[in-house]
Amino acid sequence: MSIATPIPHTVQLPLSSIFTNYTHVLFATGCTLPTLHPSLSSSPYCVPALSMVHWYTQHPSAPPPPPLERTTHVSLIGNGNVSLDVARMLLTPPEVLEKYDVPRPVLDVLSRSKVQHVSIFGRRGPLEAAFTTKELRELINLPDSAMVPIPQSVLDETAVGDTTRQQGRILQLLRKGSKNPFGTTKKTWSLDFFRSPTGLEVSHPGSELAKLTLAHTTLSADHGRAVPTGETSVVDTSLVVASLGFHAEPQAPFYDPVLTHIRTLSGGRVVDPGDRGGTSLKNVYASGWAATGAKGVLAATMMDAYAVVDTILSDWLPGSDVQTTPVPTEVVTAGTIPPASQPQGVRVLLNPAPNPEGLPVEVTEGLEQDIVTEYKDWKRVDQEEVKRGAETGKERERMGWEEARVFLGRAENQRV
Repeated sequence: MSIATPIPHTVQLPLSSIFTNYTHVLFATGCTLPTLHPSLSSSPYCVPALSMVHWYTQHPSAPPPPPLERTTHVSLIGNGNVSLDVARMLLTPPEVLEKYDVPRPVLDVLSRSKVQHVSIFGRRGPLEAAFTTKELRELINLPDSAMVPIPQSVLDETAVGDTTRQQGRILQLLRKGSKNPFGTTKKTWSLDFFRSPTGLEVSHPGSELAKLTLAHTTLSADHGRAVPTGETSVVDTSLVVASLGFHAEPQAPFYDPVLTHIRTLSGGRVVDPGDRGGTSLKNVYASGWAATGAKGVLAATMMDAYAVVDTILSDWLPGSDVQTTPVPTEVVTAGTIPPASQPQGVRVLLNPAPNPEGLPVEVTEGLEQDIVTEYKDWKRVDQEEVKRGAETGKERERMGWEEARVFLGRAENQRV
């Protein structure tokens, strides 16, 4: 695409090339930018959760590793699945992680970690927490850490009123506590509900700890939102990791600044936000967070994807019964324009008869410069990673980008 990227080897592919070479285009680009907290500025003491995830998954953007060798306390802001995943990575013994596909450089950093406690702060209560039962269960079953018991008053107050099946399961797990009783392990973690950050201060440069100020909150009886009670508390912490969700890139194609994501009709057809009345773009679609914004769980995103596939097939094969799976109406219409206000105009951007063997010139040039990986090359890397992992009892030993390029060059030379 035409958006700047921090990954130096990425080929920039303008939409004009895509529209010239293909008959249908689907945007499934998600929401790629982390949402930051207005009271927490980025600093050596505060990083977005996305940087942490990119580090331990060895994302090509190659963010620097966190200074875990001098980090004793981590504060996670937000209690969704990403927060719990970061906590699990920080608290799981490296000898457990090394059986999976965690890259060796990441394991080396984790083996030097001094983290003793992870606090997970949420501005509302257990019923409003965004994590799933599965993520919570994995955290409470960690072998070498224990959960700080949640005050009974929080659980009792939360239990008032009707709860969904998932909320009931979460409350049950929270009451039961972690596999290891609190006080029996060196490492601990806590779910701290009704807390919202208001500032982060460092006493002097180079200090190992910063002071995180938290406002105590409660739920408004009118709208269920978190409102401050007037009380505050301060936590000494080595590192703050903000995990407050994601939003779309404002420079993304067909981004609608009012919706803060791509504007679509029912079924995922993209609407040009530049036209005042809105014009439907023929054979251009969007699905998932690209079309709805960063909301909903994986199952809802999958159902939305199925609905968009049905739309694409229906447009390609009009009159045919091509429904891939039953999709609830509320999923199909989520985040789309109501039927009464849907635009009637249609604009054609794509080439109706492209060369089926043709490639965008940027891809052709990238292949010549050896900066584009073909599927057959990816398969060779995949097989080598699995092979290397088998030698050490792991699922796979993942390569970094440069390591993969070196391997492909060697593999190419071996075939000559």
